[in-house]
Amino acid sequence: MAETWNKKEREKRKRQNKKDKAEKKQERRENKSTDPESMIAYIDENGNLSSKPPDPKKKIVVNVEDIEIGVPKQEELNPEDLIRTGVVTFFNNDKGYGFIKDKETQESVFVHINSLSEPIKENNIVSFETEMGPKGANAINVKLVK
Repeated sequence: MAETWNKKEREKRKRQNKKDKAEKKQERRENKSTDPESMIAYIDENGNLSSKPPDPKKKIVVNVEDIEIGVPKQEELNPEDLIRTGVVTFFNNDKGYGFIKDKETQESVFVHINSLSEPIKENNIVSFETEMGPKGANAINVKLVK
């Protein structure tokens, strides 16, 4: 069976790579340094390996007590802060939904008829709480103010 040109080239490349590897190995043996300073690697301020020691002027002192592992604890919310007021911009009694424009944030909040404590209509001023639904904020516990 005759050897193809590609097969000859591959074998030639393999022999060359093997030869290069043996030369590099021999070179490392000859240049082997027993000096411990040449074996030390440092990490710079960016986290990269370096042969030079870090600059002591750039050292940052970190207080161990300031390190927080995990999610920081949140302050307990005052229930009065959760109650918002707004104006009903749209409400359809037949379909049972509408929107309230929050007075503080000016954002439109969805309201469903099941969240109402009493009937509302457009331009009524209402107080409500919000909860996040699958499509955004929903108004709950909606009460008529005026």
